[in-house]
Amino acid sequence: MNVSIQFKKGVLELCVLVLIQRKDQYGYELAQSVSKHINVAEGALYPLLRRLVNDKYCTTYLQESTEGPPRKYYRITALGKSYLTDMVIEWKDFVQNVSHLIEEGTAHE
Repeated sequence: MNVSIQFKKGVLELCVLVLIQRKDQYGYELAQSVSKHINVAEGALYPLLRRLVNDKYCTTYLQESTEGPPRKYYRITALGKSYLTDMVIEWKDFVQNVSHLIEEGTAHE
């Protein structure tokens, strides 16, 4: 089992919502934005985006493109912003607790 893959799966939703909150993005653009920070397969992104829309954390709209067919953009909803706020609080608490545990563990070596 690749631990890094499990870490990425756990944090991908948070990363996607943060990026969409910054600005509306279409799927490929979002994949590129995420990949600047964590290496993730594009195929992992689209099922997550569908779920975020189904859970009403995001909506979609089509916008014409000069480079081909219209693009489906993702926009965070008010519910998504509230959910993101909760996730960020939980994430920061989680990271702080895990970091503290690691520091305690390495101090006893």
